[in-house]
Formats: sequence, structure tokens, C-alpha cells
Amino acid sequence: MEKGCIRVWFNNNGKDLTTQFFFENQSVASIESFMKKLPSPTNIETIEPSILWWIHKNDLDKILEEIKEIPELRDSLINMLFERTFDYMKYFVSFIKNSPVERYTNLIKERPQIIMRVPQHYIASYLGITTVHLSRLKSKLIIKNN
Repeated sequence: MEKGCIRVWFNNNGKDLTTQFFFENQSVASIESFMKKLPSPTNIETIEPSILWWIHKNDLDKILEEIKEIPELRDSLINMLFERTFDYMKYFVSFIKNSPVERYTNLIKERPQIIMRVPQHYIASYLGITTVHLSRLKSKLIIKNN
């Protein structure tokens, strides 16, 4: 992605659940869909005016075959895939381990661009709470920090 913001989400019984956000200089794809040649279980949506570059799977397959012989490029791709996997694992574990307040404060510390650029209803969806709950949570944090 050259410019913009993307959210990845899925529909759960009529409710949109956001699982990830991507910004400039990040790559986004449904890895599961790409590797297994199945429809993606998630949707990828721009939420800001965006400039995106895309590649057809057949062309990417050729490039991947070629970079096997170039350790720096191969390692860079592998690292990018691992980073994304680590992000998803951290997100998954945070729902088991952390309260919504902890998830929100971690989000402020670790990914402030989400707080600054993403509409509140998508942030609430990402945190697994309602927009009303997010509003209350933010109010409590403001009071606590004053």
C-alpha cells in the first residue's frame, strides 16, 4: 500500500468484526486464500482514500520462485509473513488475557496511528466492544489521567 488505510474484517451473524488495520508501506492479502486457493474468510476494505499496488497470483508465484535464490529477498518476505503472524497471535491472545481497557491502552501505546486515523466504530469493532462502551472507556481514562 502506497497511501491510505485498510481494515480487514468479517461478518459474524450480521455484525462486522475488524481484525486488522494496515497503513502505508504495508502489504495486505488473504494469505489463507492465496496459499489454499479458497475464498477468503475476510473482507479487505479501504477506509481512507488509498493508492494500492496489486499483483496477480500467477505473477507473484513466478517472483517467489525467483527470489528463492536471493537470500535477502527471501528472508525479507519470510520476516514480513512472520511479523503478520505474530501480530495476529498477539491480537488473539489479547482477547483471552486482557480487558477492553487494557486492549485500548495497549493500542494507544503500540499503534497510535489507529487511534488518530481510524473511525471510532471500527476501533470499537477491533477491540470487540460497542461504540458506547468505547466512549465510556475513553471517558474513564480521561478522568483517571487528570
